[in-house]
Amino acid sequence: MDALSDLFRVVRLTGGVFLEAEFSAPWSINSQAGPEECRFFLAQPARLISFHYVLSGKLLLQIGGHPPVEVRAGSIVLLPRNDVHTLASQAGLKAVDPDKFIQTSPDGGLLRIEYGGGGEITRIVCGAVGTESDCNPLIDSLPPTLVLDLNGKPAGDWIASSFRYAARELAAANAGSTTVLAKLSELMFVEAVRCYLEGLPPNERGWLAGLRDPAVGKALALLHTDLAHPWTAEELAHQVFLSRSAFADRFTALLGMPPITYLTRWRMQVASQRLRESRRSVAEISEDVGYESEIAFARAFKREFSVTPAQWRKGRQL
Repeated sequence: MDALSDLFRVVRLTGGVFLEAEFSAPWSINSQAGPEECRFFLAQPARLISFHYVLSGKLLLQIGGHPPVEVRAGSIVLLPRNDVHTLASQAGLKAVDPDKFIQTSPDGGLLRIEYGGGGEITRIVCGAVGTESDCNPLIDSLPPTLVLDLNGKPAGDWIASSFRYAARELAAANAGSTTVLAKLSELMFVEAVRCYLEGLPPNERGWLAGLRDPAVGKALALLHTDLAHPWTAEELAHQVFLSRSAFADRFTALLGMPPITYLTRWRMQVASQRLRESRRSVAEISEDVGYESEIAFARAFKREFSVTPAQWRKGRQL
């Protein structure tokens, strides 16, 4: 299995399509995926990544004060942070709340919107991909908005036909359609990230560049797959068929830190999340993230956050 597949296995994606929309120019709406729209396929995700796929026509997407981005038919736009955004036929229009235009299905199927001034038609399907953890470097490394034009690309045809199929399946409330749509959305997200990685400049540095490197990517997958394992630089180098020095140099050049420093920081991020979200004891959490000694874990945690694990947990419960 390649490194990207390993990392996606750790992320544990769950997703689905929840809305089909037909807009006629001029139109402008505010948009953000929420738990209510996603309730058919996501129970309580820690994080949502919303997406829109343009079946026909075009739209402008804008987040806050950033310049608008044009998205045309055959393109996917991902919002890894699920930021509030505006979708519109043109710039300068006043955005409306789309909730009043949502048509619900009596059998709990696909939501639908028809809205606009009667001009040029834009059709989209909207959905979300959720993860169990709010702390994930793969998703954190993606830009706030990721637009991928799949026209002419090998994945373009199957994604287009899959989304049309998805809309029909959920609209008809066919048995098993929710599961099918979840898998389609997850595959779409994986394909989008793959395309983004392929387009990175050769001299790119950072987490995604490390993931693209065969040796460093495999090491990242190993670290995230088995966080509690007592990894050493020597063992990681052996696993990726490099000498210790060659591996450490390559990892540091791409990630900006040695592999064991990266591992320690990631362990602390996971530990801080579990201290906040679970009732497990500090001793149990320290073991979860690879520390046999609670004292050693507390020292490492305080170096990272300047407080002890108990103090950090207490501060987040106020």
